[in-house]
Amino acid sequence: METGLSNKVALVTGASGAIGRATALRLAAEGASVAVSWYTNHNSALDVVEAITRAGGRACAIHLDHHSLTTMPGVIEEIAERLGPVSALIANAVQWPSFDTDEIGGLTTSLAVNTVGPLALIDAALPAMRATGWGRVVVVSTDIVAQPMAGPLAYATAKGALETAARVLAVREARHGILTNIVRPGFTLTDKALTAPFLGPEAVAAESAKTPTGRICTPEDVATAVTYLASAANGHVNGQTVSLAGGRELVRG
Repeated sequence: METGLSNKVALVTGASGAIGRATALRLAAEGASVAVSWYTNHNSALDVVEAITRAGGRACAIHLDHHSLTTMPGVIEEIAERLGPVSALIANAVQWPSFDTDEIGGLTTSLAVNTVGPLALIDAALPAMRATGWGRVVVVSTDIVAQPMAGPLAYATAKGALETAARVLAVREARHGILTNIVRPGFTLTDKALTAPFLGPEAVAAESAKTPTGRICTPEDVATAVTYLASAANGHVNGQTVSLAGGRELVRG
């Protein structure tokens, strides 16, 4: 499959984490130049950049703070200066939820980081995409939006709002050659999933047993879906939500 990414610049937010790292590496393997954003983990972002450049690709690490909306145009400008105009934006960065049952107090913060910040970044990137008549936006959401669970109220609300905004962008921007889509990972096999006190190996095994594919999502599964949606191979998928839960949403229990 020809992805047409060899002359494109992709920005992957939250690329110092497992899903972002896998996505950045896959995009680079397809020929894209990749801007790897980080907020707190600079060293991990540099590791991703090193892996890409060692394989012969082009990449740079860039600091991104979703709390600071006024810095978004500057981030896009810096990437343009270092790699070229951003033509594919993968909004993957996230503030992970607390699993407390009373999260109303955290709703404002979650909306700011998981909804408003990503939208401000997308808005800053759109003018260059419109100017070239080509762009791809992929929003990484969560299966919790479709399969609610007790606890992460603020997180699920913020991601649901981001999904709605993405669908509006899909309708509004398609005439400019910009396609916007959503990927919705289920429970994903990362170091965090294996070590977090509320998840762990037993939860991984239990969820795998309930999933029709017999396993849970991996970062590479997400990277594969994102890369297709962010590429020229995708010429007509727009405003869609791709579930990466292995069919888990189709079964009860």
